[in-house]
Amino acid sequence: MAQAHPDPDTVRSALALAVRAPSVHNTQPWQWRIGDRTVHLYADDTRQLPLADPDRRDLLLSCGAALHHFRVAARSFGWHTVVHRFPNPAEQQHLASIEFTATTPTSDVIATARAITRRRTDRRRVTSWEVPPTHTRHIIEAGTAEGALVHEIAGGGTRTRLVQAFQDAARLHRDDARYQTELALWSGRHVTPEGVPARDAVTATDPLTREFRSPELTEAVIHDLDDRGVLLLVHTGADDPLSRLRAGEATSAVLLAATTFGLATCPLTEPMELPDTRDLVRADVLSDSGFPQLIVRIGWAATSAAQVPLTPRRPLDNVVRPL
Repeated sequence: MAQAHPDPDTVRSALALAVRAPSVHNTQPWQWRIGDRTVHLYADDTRQLPLADPDRRDLLLSCGAALHHFRVAARSFGWHTVVHRFPNPAEQQHLASIEFTATTPTSDVIATARAITRRRTDRRRVTSWEVPPTHTRHIIEAGTAEGALVHEIAGGGTRTRLVQAFQDAARLHRDDARYQTELALWSGRHVTPEGVPARDAVTATDPLTREFRSPELTEAVIHDLDDRGVLLLVHTGADDPLSRLRAGEATSAVLLAATTFGLATCPLTEPMELPDTRDLVRADVLSDSGFPQLIVRIGWAATSAAQVPLTPRRPLDNVVRPL
């Protein structure tokens, strides 16, 4: 008789890949609970960033990315996931209840799952080499299949105003002593299981790059400084918690699809963390229709660039418990 539910080792293996998802400042704001036939995802609000993320938007995006990573991993192990998002409206920390049905993984699913351990957040400049339009279309389709909207941000004046939003957000954050204290708690250290290690942060010569503490990563691209790769905006029609969770799932799909092509990727959220600069992005890029959630930069890394090391993660036993 065929199994009706993945065994515990398979679930833990999928969760080990799920927690490789990117999260704001590498806070990893999730908790997983394993039942007899279900897996549950909870938000860990104790890891919310009060200054960078006062409305939990980044937290929910992060958890959505982990949820999509888990779905991809489970599918690669032969299990289709049936996800009930926000199954208990009275408990907003309970983000998803996940059930399983057996399936046969395709080669595309396996390739996407393999991309989980290959993906890095690469904050360095990308080269001016063109990303083939067919790659970009495939990546956009992968994201929009996950319940959010994704489109490429055009060049010219729109991109110029977007860069201005990044610069304005960086300036406001630079002048906010409380934000700077929070940033110091979550960056600039050496290898730790949480936060952005110094070795993964780059000196912010690019206006799209957040100014983390004590950066040690050096730029590999010193030419073509006006070219910043392809910028993809993940946005939603509403701005409720479900929309933000789905935007996180779409972001994961974008990142993994880009990684399968060998592209460097970097999620960018700083302008969306402040009301004024988020409104600027909403007006200039979306013409006030919909809500910008984050931007993903994709492009080709320099062939001379050393690979960014994997960012450490908290031990699995710290974030996974029985139901």
